[in-house]
Amino acid sequence: MKRRNLIKSLSILPFTGALAARASSIHKTITPALTAAPKRDLFKELGVTPVINASVTMTFLSGSLMLPEVLEAINSTSHDFANMYELQDKVGGKIAEMLHVEAAMVTSGAACAMVLGTAACITGTDAEKIKMLPNHPGPRPEVIMQKTHRYLFDQAVSTTGAKIIEVEDADEMAKAINSNTVMALFFNAADKSSITHEDFLKVAKAKNIPTFLDAAADVPPVENLFKFQKMGFDLVTFSGGKMMRGPQSAGLLFGRKDLITAARLNHSPHEAPIGRPMKVNKEEMFGMYAALKSYLDRDHKKEWADWLLRAKTIGTKLEALPTVKTETVIDPGPANNFPSLFVRWDPNKIRTKPKDVLVALKNGTPSIVANDKGDALIVGVVLLREDQIAVVGNRVKEILQQALTA
Repeated sequence: MKRRNLIKSLSILPFTGALAARASSIHKTITPALTAAPKRDLFKELGVTPVINASVTMTFLSGSLMLPEVLEAINSTSHDFANMYELQDKVGGKIAEMLHVEAAMVTSGAACAMVLGTAACITGTDAEKIKMLPNHPGPRPEVIMQKTHRYLFDQAVSTTGAKIIEVEDADEMAKAINSNTVMALFFNAADKSSITHEDFLKVAKAKNIPTFLDAAADVPPVENLFKFQKMGFDLVTFSGGKMMRGPQSAGLLFGRKDLITAARLNHSPHEAPIGRPMKVNKEEMFGMYAALKSYLDRDHKKEWADWLLRAKTIGTKLEALPTVKTETVIDPGPANNFPSLFVRWDPNKIRTKPKDVLVALKNGTPSIVANDKGDALIVGVVLLREDQIAVVGNRVKEILQQALTA
């Protein structure tokens, strides 16, 4: 089914009239085109170094670059006030239509969605329980996780006061579920799963326990936005500021209507629930809506072909140097499932190491952030602006050339 046809069949919010004219093909893939030079250089004014991201979508690098239509959505809605309850209703409703789910909401990133989803499973719509989080008068609520799925961001679950219970297989999971169990969390990008998606859902559903899937960085492919809720997960979250190229501080939480209703009660603009400090402003809601609509409507095959061409362009430039070999490697995912360029060379001929090249790239002008793995320098291509492709290729070549032995 073509997502483009799906999106065109939906009615849209009034503000999107200005967004109807799509940027050329796939928006130059990565480049947010500017119609005029900025009047004020805040990077220079504050002494902040602009960075070229030849890596992946990392929060410490400010995520990704917002698309022109996302910036248009933000700018075109910043001049008026809005009732935030109504806006979340309308935006959530349209997002739910686009994703074919019962309900959806915009959150302040996927980590916030994890807090709100867990809170929803604990409190439901009970106002007294919502008021008490994270302090529970009785036994602590428990969330089931595979031991191999424990990761830094599961602290968002503990923020609600819930206790994480580790299990190693489906039988152990079934035995661990008790009257205190409120949710089962599946980390989609875990290196190893001892329980499959299907078995995880089977056990949880048999015990009537809500399931939550954290798929924060798991697009592309676009199909992942639909895959896991079709499997049967009750709640799913994706980051908005990664490859969907929405606001960095926005995310999506979608799934069962009753749980989304409860999550919203635990969130701003309601006063003083656990999610109040994680508020999302109106511009981010409009921007996230525009980003999702654009992402679903994009020509993903063309975008992928462009990424491969970028890797080939930089690789051809670097292979002009003695002993340099390049390879386009596609991360198997589910997170960061896109191509990057791996660069290797003979250290006896080019006397430098990938880690040293990274330092030179970062400390140079412009400052470029890339990665390394073993004996390979990894040059990310998917987040480069069009005008940065040659810049990155030339700079890496220059650094390697300087390390050439006579």
